[in-house]
Amino acid sequence: MSGNISVIGAGSWGTALAHTFAVAGNSPLIWGRDAQVADSINNRMENPRYLQGLKIHPVVKATIDLEEAITRSKLIVCSIPTQQIRTVFGPFADHLKDKIIVNASKGIEIGTHFRVSQIFKSIAPTAQYAVLSGPSFAEETVKGLPTAVTIAAESAELCKMVQAVASSAVFRAYTSDDVVGVEMAGALKNVIAIASGMVWGLGLGHNSQAATITRGLAEIARLGQRQGAQPLTFLGLAGMGDLVLTCTGPLSRNRRLGEAIGKGGKLAQVSSELGGVAEGYFTAKAASQWAKELGVEMPILREVYGILYEGTSARDAVSSLMRRDLKEELG
Repeated sequence: MSGNISVIGAGSWGTALAHTFAVAGNSPLIWGRDAQVADSINNRMENPRYLQGLKIHPVVKATIDLEEAITRSKLIVCSIPTQQIRTVFGPFADHLKDKIIVNASKGIEIGTHFRVSQIFKSIAPTAQYAVLSGPSFAEETVKGLPTAVTIAAESAELCKMVQAVASSAVFRAYTSDDVVGVEMAGALKNVIAIASGMVWGLGLGHNSQAATITRGLAEIARLGQRQGAQPLTFLGLAGMGDLVLTCTGPLSRNRRLGEAIGKGGKLAQVSSELGGVAEGYFTAKAASQWAKELGVEMPILREVYGILYEGTSARDAVSSLMRRDLKEELG
């Protein structure tokens, strides 16, 4: 299958995905609220707000008409903040009945604790669903640097179809049947990236950052497996691959948020300077509540939540983590 694809969300990753699908031989239409961004994409092949200076494939077109975007294509790509999905897609539920939804958003809904697949299931229960996730900075993707991701769906046929539609000489997609694991890994790695950034901002060095990433992966897998995820998923592209990139790469908003806080920045000011949503901020709240209800131990997540929502200092949080009761690593 190739042809019309609509990407909902004209942020950096939505724009990069539209470009990626165009490179793979499709005709993407991208939706966003900003008329100036849409005009620039249509006339100058550039998203000046998020990917300034990078040329987008000329086949990509943009619109500010959400109904047009949703009704135009059989395959709909979701690339908006998780907390906005219900508001954006809900009014168009009737149009989604027979669509294929490929989700590229990473997060957990506050209040319901729903993964994105569960949000869409509640909005459009008959739509087919797949999730695309993995180590993929938007800027590098648009530049054509080699990128590999995971496509997960319950249907092997759907997985292979989306894999074929997305893949090109510079963008390689692997398939998985573990929707739960891929979604949990993608959402929770953002929280660990905030922690990794805080460690770096505090000047605690490579040892501490490596420990944060490794123990963070253990926490992600712990909550993910409690939801039925497959353990090996957390060692793959959507798990360790995306976690390492987001925790160490300078283009990561979540890492930059944490680093600025670690250096003493105020949350409100830091957030306004990021130029986009750091999903880990919202996921920290949703996942912290969820883990507490389930009785799942997630100490790094708990401390990040304390820093973001309760005024705990980053240095006190590190001290609290280091003074926890001693235990076996894999116990």
